[in-house]
Amino acid sequence: MAKDKARYKAVIAEHTYTIIGQENKQHMDLVTKLVNEQLAEIKHISPQTNNEQASVLLAINAISDQLKKQEQVMKLEQEVAELKQRTIKVAELENRIKRIEAIEEEARDVLKKNGQEGVEIQNHMEAQQILNENHKKKIQNKSTQDQ
Repeated sequence: MAKDKARYKAVIAEHTYTIIGQENKQHMDLVTKLVNEQLAEIKHISPQTNNEQASVLLAINAISDQLKKQEQVMKLEQEVAELKQRTIKVAELENRIKRIEAIEEEARDVLKKNGQEGVEIQNHMEAQQILNENHKKKIQNKSTQDQ
């Protein structure tokens, strides 16, 4: 839903301007104050500058600042995208770790059931091998029972 447009009277460099826009009065008061301050600063630094020249310099400074801010926003958006990708990778790694821990826990349970509690599992490959061997034994036992 679009904001209603409002009329705002701004006094800038002793001239009154009617500005039509969607910003609230507090925002426009601040904009007007900053414009007047920056115009005064330009005229202080370069007293021979007339209002038109000072306004052009102010516009150039404003556009320059805007471009710098846009570059910063683009860099931050890129960083956010990279952080999102890293977050996804971290979540994937956490899921892998949980699966590995589950495999290792299951392998420890198998060792415990087989009376081998003291056997230490060195890595997840060894844990998977223990589970594979256990599964193979179960298949062989079932096959023997079926015969």
